[in-house]
Amino acid sequence: MDERTAFCAFLRHNGPMTESPKTPDSVAGLFTDDSGKVRCFWCQSSSLYKHYHDHEWGFPVEDDRRLFEKLCLEGFQAGLSWITILNKREAFRAGFANFELEPLARFDEKDVARLLADAGIVRHRGKIESTINNARRALELRQEFGTLAHYVWRYEPQANQDRPAVHTYDAARALTATAASVAMSKDLKKRGWSFVGPTTMYAFMQAMGLVNDHIEGCHVRQTAADMRRAFKVPSKT
Repeated sequence: MDERTAFCAFLRHNGPMTESPKTPDSVAGLFTDDSGKVRCFWCQSSSLYKHYHDHEWGFPVEDDRRLFEKLCLEGFQAGLSWITILNKREAFRAGFANFELEPLARFDEKDVARLLADAGIVRHRGKIESTINNARRALELRQEFGTLAHYVWRYEPQANQDRPAVHTYDAARALTATAASVAMSKDLKKRGWSFVGPTTMYAFMQAMGLVNDHIEGCHVRQTAADMRRAFKVPSKT
């Protein structure tokens, strides 16, 4: 069973687990490093992972390039763990025109062949072609909504909608998709996007700060919450 059929809040990041996380303070879903910082357990495997957890995951994003990149990389992650994609992120950026919509939308079969020969990325024809297609669809969406950010943030859950009162390890396990991620998935598919299923869209929402799924007790949770309070939801330009 891969992360698509497990709880996406963590297994999409760490891959299938065979046992509960070992935590010095016995708080499920957390671990404490040598410096005493408490974090969500899924990032403990490497310093790169910890940096991603501490400085990116769950922080609100309004930049169209970053939003589109994450939509694409979440699609590439299907069947894999996020650390696999994170380790290859710079190669993906180099291969896919830094996920800038206009040049990427102009990719053709020669680019597909080039990318299929690139050992630095995940060489999956369907996902490569999906990324090019989605860039074209994103340009169409931007014509309608002004920015990709304005479109995306329309799907931020309302206060307490599909949200646990306290975000514990057990609460996270129950969140594989929500009404908001289902709605976003359905709309994107209707617009011709691919590799944008409800679980993928929920993982995207977690990463881009539409929800704050840092476990209660994680030292980053409050920072993410403060950043969201200061964040201005993008309006249509």
